[in-house]
Amino acid sequence: MIPRYSRPEMVAIWEPEQRFRIWFEIEAHACDAQAELGVIPKEAAKAVWDLGNFDVARIDEIEREVKHDVIAFLTSLSEYVGPEARFVHQGMTSSDVLDTCLNVQLVRAADLLLADMDKLLDVLKRRAFEHKDTVCIGRSHGIHAEPTTFGLKMAQAYVEFVRNRERLVNARKEVATCAISGAVGTFANIDPYVEEHVAKAMGLEIEPVSTQVIPRDRHAMYFATLGVIASSIERLATEIRHLQRTEVLEVEEYFSEGQKGSSAMPHKRNPVLTENLTGLARLVRGFTIPAMENVALWHERDISHSSVERMIGPDATVTLDFALARLTNVMDKLVVYPDNMIRNLERLGGLMHSQRILLALTQAGVSREDSYRLVQRNAMVVWREGKDFLSLLKNDPDVSKALSDAQLEELFDLGYHTKHVDTIFKRVFGAA
Repeated sequence: MIPRYSRPEMVAIWEPEQRFRIWFEIEAHACDAQAELGVIPKEAAKAVWDLGNFDVARIDEIEREVKHDVIAFLTSLSEYVGPEARFVHQGMTSSDVLDTCLNVQLVRAADLLLADMDKLLDVLKRRAFEHKDTVCIGRSHGIHAEPTTFGLKMAQAYVEFVRNRERLVNARKEVATCAISGAVGTFANIDPYVEEHVAKAMGLEIEPVSTQVIPRDRHAMYFATLGVIASSIERLATEIRHLQRTEVLEVEEYFSEGQKGSSAMPHKRNPVLTENLTGLARLVRGFTIPAMENVALWHERDISHSSVERMIGPDATVTLDFALARLTNVMDKLVVYPDNMIRNLERLGGLMHSQRILLALTQAGVSREDSYRLVQRNAMVVWREGKDFLSLLKNDPDVSKALSDAQLEELFDLGYHTKHVDTIFKRVFGAA
C-alpha cells in the first residue's frame, strides 16, 4: 500500500488508530455482556467506556518491550481506566479481538468497494446506451470476425460487474463473523452470550465453530473474490488498450490539456491508465494465493496467517478501491471514434459477412462442405489481393448457380448482425 495508489477513505479503515478503536469497542462490549452476566461489576464496565482510551505511540513503545500487540494495547488501556481494567479481557484470547477486528475491517472495506462498483455500473450503463447502435467489428483471436456494437461491449462489462457485485455481497456476508470463544474455541472461561452480544454490537454474526481463530476459508473466499474483480478490471482495461492502438484507434483514454505521453516523443498519447490498471490487477490477484494458503493452520491455530493478513488486508482492498475508481474515471471520459470503427469494419472488403454467405448457400441446397469451400476460396483472394468480397462472389460461377446478385447484395446488409441488440439490452437492463 503506497500513497500513489491509495484513497483516504479506504486507507483510514486500516490505520492503527482505527484498528485500536475497534479493539477497544470489542473489549468494551464484552465487558457490558460480562456485567449483564454478573461476572464483573457493572461499575467496571461503565468505567471502561467512560475512562477508556489509548495512545498509539504508547502502544508501540510497550510492544517493543513485550513483543505482543494485544498485551501492549491492554496495558495502554489500563493506564487510562485504572484498577477496573483488571476486568477487561476476562476469559478472552488475543485472537478473539484480532479476528473480530479483522472481519469488521473487511466488512467496512467491502462496503466501500460495493459503492465503488455502483459508480462504475452507472457509468458502464450510460456508455452502453450511448453506443448501443455504434457498429464496430468484433474480433476473435485479435482478427476481424463479425460486426457487433460498442454498446454491446459496454453491456457485457456491465453484467460482468453486476456478477462481481453479487460475489462481493456474498463474500462480505461470509466474512462478517465474530468469535469471542477463548483459547481453543470452547468457551471454557467465557459465556457464549458474550460472543452473541459483541457480534450484535459490531454488526456481525457469531462464528458457529471457532478454534482459537475464525476459520480462514472465509477469508480465502473474500480475497479470491477481490481477485476475480481485479481480473474483470484487467479484462476491460486490456480491451481499451487494444482498441487504442494506433492502427485501430477506435477508442482512446481522455488526454487532458497539458498532459505529456513521453519524455522523448512529444507526439505520444499512451493508454497509461489502463496499463496501470493491468498492473494493479496483477497485484490484487496475487494476494489470493497466500489467502488460500492461510486456510491450513496447525490444530486450533498457529500464527503463520498473521503476517500475511496484516499485509494483504490493507494492500488488496486499498489497491482494488483505487483501481475501481480509476476504471470508472477512464470509462466516464473515454473518447469513442465511430468513424474509425466503420473504417476498420470495411478494411477487409466485406469478409465479415462470410458466415451469412455460407448459411445462404446451404439453404440453397449446396452441401455445407462445398459451401465452406466456395466461401473460403473467395475469402482467401480478399486476404491476399485486397479485392472486394461481394464482387468476387458475384463472379464465381459456382456461387452464382445457387445465389443471384440481388440475393448476394442482400446478404451484405450490416443491420443483419445487429438486429438483436435491443433484445440483448432488455436482458441486461430490463425494459426501457
